[in-house]
Amino acid sequence: MKKNLALLTGCLLFAALAPRPCAAWDYEGHRLVNQVALASLPANFPAFALTPEARERIAFLSGEPDRWRNTSDLNHFNGPDHYLDLEELQQYGLEIPSLDHFRYDFVGQMARARAAHPENFKPIDPEKDRDHTRQLIGFLPWAIQENFDRLKSGFAYLKAFQDGGTPEEIANAQANIVYVMGVMGHYVGDGAQPLHTTMHFNGWVGENPQGYTTRAIHSLIDGGYFTKIGGVTLKELEPSVHPVEVLPAGDLFKQIMDYLQAQQKLVEPLYQMEKAGKFSGEGENGMAGKPFLTKQLVVGGQMLSTLWYTAYQQAAPDNYLRSQLAKRKLKAESAAPKN
Repeated sequence: MKKNLALLTGCLLFAALAPRPCAAWDYEGHRLVNQVALASLPANFPAFALTPEARERIAFLSGEPDRWRNTSDLNHFNGPDHYLDLEELQQYGLEIPSLDHFRYDFVGQMARARAAHPENFKPIDPEKDRDHTRQLIGFLPWAIQENFDRLKSGFAYLKAFQDGGTPEEIANAQANIVYVMGVMGHYVGDGAQPLHTTMHFNGWVGENPQGYTTRAIHSLIDGGYFTKIGGVTLKELEPSVHPVEVLPAGDLFKQIMDYLQAQQKLVEPLYQMEKAGKFSGEGENGMAGKPFLTKQLVVGGQMLSTLWYTAYQQAAPDNYLRSQLAKRKLKAESAAPKN
């Protein structure tokens, strides 16, 4: 698929001004993550989300957070939601178990660390920080959890509308759920791309005794490699898909962090493979990177379906809305003419 020239120009400008690359998986990769998730949902998942039209909508929405980059002012809040540089927690004196699951409390944790130990942090060039994100190490797990909570809320009020709402209200609630499912998939898919969990997101930085590449490789992993080898299809991934599971009750944020930590462990193996030429796309050795990356697409899709299904299972009907709908029904019945 040809890239829009304006989008590429915008990406290059963004890369020059900010520390992060322009995207995670290419749109095609994000579509596949959402499609894998749809393929692993059980038959008792709400049927409205499994129609051909809904499936296409959910797949299309996988690219939405990257499309928001076409408006520069959105980069301030949107950009950091795509990553978390786990190694940089040490610089802040923070450990994963101590991270607050509330986004702005975590921001407070970082601010207090900077204020207490300014010597630990290099000065920031304002010209390279036009979106004011250079002091941040990313909000990816918070973006995933917040979208999970939005989805859970959507199922809760849908259940209430199904008990006493109008057909239009039910349809609108269903449309909202489809939207959140699609957008949420982007962030879960980002988490499956190991370079979205590391300070080495676009070439190795700092001490480099193994001699890993320092050139920009992010776009190669996002989709450039798949372009070289002719792409990958859902049909190729489906044999690796297993039925969805429900997350055990407990600390959702910890479960999300476990997911991201597992992908971060793959950062150095990824650089080892790149050093060995396994992402060149040339010859047998150059094709060896395909199983690694296709597995990550499946990992993202499976985690996404788990979160979707868990949100559905855990969503209790919105009792406040139920009570309001009951009052509305009673009022309508009392105003109806008596025979």
